[in-house]
Amino acid sequence: MSLQNIHPRTTALVALILLAAAFRLVQSSPVFSILSNLTPFGAMALFGGHYFKDKWKAMLVPVIALWLSDIFLNRFYYTDQWVFFYGGQLWVYGTFAATVGLGMLMGKPTALRITGFGIGAALLHWLVTDFGVWIGGSTDITTGLPFTRDWTGFIKCLTLALPFLRNMIIGNLVFCGVLFGAFEYAQRRYPVLSK
Repeated sequence: MSLQNIHPRTTALVALILLAAAFRLVQSSPVFSILSNLTPFGAMALFGGHYFKDKWKAMLVPVIALWLSDIFLNRFYYTDQWVFFYGGQLWVYGTFAATVGLGMLMGKPTALRITGFGIGAALLHWLVTDFGVWIGGSTDITTGLPFTRDWTGFIKCLTLALPFLRNMIIGNLVFCGVLFGAFEYAQRRYPVLSK
């Protein structure tokens, strides 16, 4: 492959997504456990969905970055093993793919749209993944028993996840600001990135 085949826009987008994924690894360290879920997770998906012109790249690059960071997180922080797939992964990745789709629908990235889509992506993640936790028979940490399979159990599952939702909203807003802001600035400064 010659240097002429390397597309500057694609290279810049991939680099920003990989930097965000690398931050996720640093932030997920036990040293920063208070920041749990305050990640670039949703921002990576919205950003990739919005800026990649080829929709397969929009889906593939953020999903692969998430998957690789999950592998490293499991190996070095969570299980001390190389885990390539885990329980509940379909809920998480399905939500991530839907968030990429939201990025594709965003339109012109104004501050108001980025804020709305960032909050919407966090709410989608909270509802869908915690539905997966509830339906999967996970344990209620307050009782040590599985969540009851009724509306009360689902609401309790969602309620216990509120601190994670808060952190995800903050993470989405901060990292959407960084990713979208950096790329919009770079496109104005280097017009080749707009092509």
